[in-house]
Amino acid sequence: MLDLQNRMNAKVHPDWMSQGFAWYRAAWIECAELMDHFGYKWWKKQQADIEQVQLEVVDIWHFGLSAMFTPGADIEKLADAIVNELASYQASGKGVLAATEALAGHCLTEKSFSVSLFWDLMAASGLSFDQLYKQYVGKNVLNFFRQDHGYKDGSYIKIWQGSEDNVHLVEILASADMRSPQFADDVYKSLVARYPSA
Repeated sequence: MLDLQNRMNAKVHPDWMSQGFAWYRAAWIECAELMDHFGYKWWKKQQADIEQVQLEVVDIWHFGLSAMFTPGADIEKLADAIVNELASYQASGKGVLAATEALAGHCLTEKSFSVSLFWDLMAASGLSFDQLYKQYVGKNVLNFFRQDHGYKDGSYIKIWQGSEDNVHLVEILASADMRSPQFADDVYKSLVARYPSA
């Protein structure tokens, strides 16, 4: 996932690691979006949309991974650092809102990303590592697809056959084999097959 994130960020900006982008800020903003999907407004009827909550968790992971990179970063060392941080991880048992606030609070006060607090949020939202991986790769591929089809210049078509591209992605991922060595390529080809041709 670190490798895929590096490639995606480099596609958007070749020298992305030295730009000083505030990835932690994007992560806490995604936390706020997650809370909207879960529901926090006691003054009106709300139904938690766990699928959307989990999609926001995946979006947070994109920004969290990006936040861990520094100029000249070694992907293997970053992966080891993540594994080491999680070696002593124990779930706090917090609910979704409290776990989200803890991660957002860390992002705001430390201007960095906490893998263990993110893992706590994953546990609170019921997202397994396999689900995170499958959804992360799918969203990463969709982001590449968007860039390859005009996202940056505004020519990308986001709604196809009456559905947003994210909906198509969910349908593709439902039947995709994440254990396939060409999982990412298979997802990309499926997006191409559905996208309206020029």
